[in-house]
Formats: sequence, structure tokens, C-alpha cells
Amino acid sequence: MFVHAPTARSRSLVKAVTWRMLGSIDTFIISFIVASLFHHGTANAASIAGSIASIETVTKVVLYYFHERIWARAPWGRADKVVGAAAEHDAPSAH
Repeated sequence: MFVHAPTARSRSLVKAVTWRMLGSIDTFIISFIVASLFHHGTANAASIAGSIASIETVTKVVLYYFHERIWARAPWGRADKVVGAAAEHDAPSAH
């Protein structure tokens, strides 16, 4: 079972930026291949791919950050909620 502990905003931001770096490299490679397939030339394909990767990097970081913050508010699967429930379950009864 995967458990997700509450996270700091800075952690969410770092996760968003590193994820987008990987995603942007992927976007650049795919854009480069597609532009090359349509015979735009290597230099032009690199320019097109770079433009696409640059624009989508900014928008995707913002979207991913808010996606992370929404999930951080969701109690489902969070370590503090699982630990709290387990503590209630394991507490000695007051009979």
C-alpha cells in the first residue's frame, strides 16, 4: 500500500519543476522528430521543438503545482490519516 505523507509547498514546487524538466525533454524530442518528419530541416526542427518545449514548460509547471496542492488537501492515502486511524484501532478499550 502506498501512503503519502503531508508535504510542504516547497516540496511540491521542486517536484513540479523536476517533473517538467523531464517532460520538456520528452516534448522536445517528440517535437523534433515530428518536425523532422515533415521535412522542416534539422535547424528549423530544433527551433520549432525548442519553442514548443519552452512554452509548455511554464504552463505545465503551474498546472502540476496546483494539481499537487489539490492532492495535498485530499485526506485519502495520507500518512497522517492512516496513522491516526491505526492509533484509534490499536488503542486499548476502556471497558
